[in-house]
Amino acid sequence: MLQAERAAGALLPEYHRPTPECPHPERWSMYDSMTAEAEVLEFLRTLTTTVKPELVVETGSFLGVSTLWIAEGLKRNGFGRIISCELDPVVFTKAKEKIAASGLSEWIELRNESSLEMKVDGKIDILFSDSDMPIREPEVKHFLPQINSQGLILMHDASSHLKIVRDAALKMEAEGLISVVLLPTPRGLVLAQKRDGRY
Repeated sequence: MLQAERAAGALLPEYHRPTPECPHPERWSMYDSMTAEAEVLEFLRTLTTTVKPELVVETGSFLGVSTLWIAEGLKRNGFGRIISCELDPVVFTKAKEKIAASGLSEWIELRNESSLEMKVDGKIDILFSDSDMPIREPEVKHFLPQINSQGLILMHDASSHLKIVRDAALKMEAEGLISVVLLPTPRGLVLAQKRDGRY
């Protein structure tokens, strides 16, 4: 949070070290080391305007930056909502303040709760998993039954350096639960779809 406050919204060079799949992380930018890379934020907003989701679920709001980028896409679409959760009460309060000041509150429901205990109504069109890395697999499995058959699952922090998330995604693929594409961003991004019910 201190890093984000010091940056005051200015773009910084991406801090992640090179990986075999992304040898030039310096070509990317970040707002802070916890929020998704700036280019990934743009991708999330564009994905939102491309697939026109009714319901987006995000885990690990942190300071609400990615939440706001997705909400911008929903606003452009003219419909839909994002439900985002943050477990840490201090971080949640900061995110709530940022969202309240954004002019995008009507598109966002922010919750101070665990993703593994989170209950949402309806079919999920996009799930953006960006919480604590060790719980990404159980949280995707938690929401999987509710994900639309044509819905999308994104898991951040899936580089070959950050093996926990990558391995979890590939394990779920080996189990026949999801089909995975690994996007070669500095911190890594999984783009997946569940196999059950897909047509």
